Amino acid sequence: RSTGCRCRFAEMARLYRQPICVASALFVPFLALASPGWLAIEGVGPAWAVLWLLPWALVDGPVSGGLAGVSLGLVLDGLSLGGLSQVPMLLVLGWWWGRLGRRGRPIQRSLNLGLLAWIGSMALGLSLMLQLWIVAGGGLDPLTRSWGLQTLWSQALVTGLLAPLLVSLQLLVWRRRFPS
Repeated sequence: RSTGCRCRFAEMARLYRQPICVASALFVPFLALASPGWLAIEGVGPAWAVLWLLPWALVDGPVSGGLAGVSLGLVLDGLSLGGLSQVPMLLVLGWWWGRLGRRGRPIQRSLNLGLLAWIGSMALGLSLMLQLWIVAGGGLDPLTRSWGLQTLWSQALVTGLLAPLLVSLQLLVWRRRFPS
């Protein structure tokens, strides 16, 4: 039984052993802070964490995807001053996408990647809105609700449109580096 666990862990632990892959994770907080204006809709940029976590989890599996989601979420939460956290949803997304990557044929089509990134961005945004609603005591004023929905839809749209290009590129590099 212990050899099975070691094999699974060794199978999972491919990407985080590579310095270039870890360095790519460190690029996400930089992009979140820099937030290029030309990639934004109404000042709202893509969910960079989603665009990085999706290919990582698809290539490396559910355990690594969940751990990467928690790690990235902790770093991004440390950059923000609010009491909201991205960690729970990034954990769930990393695990879910990792399971998708381990089952059946590899996900490669651009539309599928864009849809998965759009769903991930929507889930992340809804998670943050739910936390805000809980912190506010179960009620949000109309302005906050309107702002939250505009941010949610804008971020999901930009993320879904960028995913076919960025996620496909990462998948190509990481799958060539670590063939299944």
